[in-house]
Amino acid sequence: MHQPLDIDHVVRLYRTYADDLDRVREEQRVLLAPPHAMKAQLDDIEAEIAYLLLREARPETVVEIGTFHGWSTTWILSALRDNGTGHLYSYDVVDHVLREVPGRLAEGRWTFTQGDVRENLEKVPDTADFLFIDAAHSARFARWYVRHLLPRMRPGIPVCVHDVFHGRRALPFTEGAVVLHWLAERGNRYFTASRAHAPEIHDRLNDVKRRLALGHPVKNSTDNPMIFFRLS
Repeated sequence: MHQPLDIDHVVRLYRTYADDLDRVREEQRVLLAPPHAMKAQLDDIEAEIAYLLLREARPETVVEIGTFHGWSTTWILSALRDNGTGHLYSYDVVDHVLREVPGRLAEGRWTFTQGDVRENLEKVPDTADFLFIDAAHSARFARWYVRHLLPRMRPGIPVCVHDVFHGRRALPFTEGAVVLHWLAERGNRYFTASRAHAPEIHDRLNDVKRRLALGHPVKNSTDNPMIFFRLS
């Protein structure tokens, strides 16, 4: 039986993995430094929660839809390295990530497929233990993955979907609106640390981070629009 994915659980994960997270944050900070600063898409809290959920789940197979320059990819690979197990399968229409992800993280634990994942569905492992989605943020793409990708995944796996709550509510006719409607239809609860949608959770996590000496930002942004849920 999985523990509820809520603020208390996320706080416990921060406390459990604080030392490892501190080290990974410093490694990620180096990737943002000149002269070859990586373009970072995720904000700190949402990247950290993804890392913490990966550490807890210890997945053998992780699927990442959308890599861009590899910021999320490096967070995921760091978690697999720290777990000592697991392989990441990433998919994107562009291959910037191949020039950005350090070889020390990629070697032996990463497979990248270039192309539209909708045309490569047969290459996506249906044995995935963890799913990370940060690709096209259109309603059309979301309708595709709730109909074709999510039903192939095993119940109970953690799922992360980026760019849902940039405001108090997801905008209509967007990926966020589609996936939230899909979750509501199934009574599938989600967690978010979005400053706009859940300011009290955002503030509590920042307070926890300060107490754990993790308060200094890696990336100077505080939107955190990602949602997290366990697939029902």
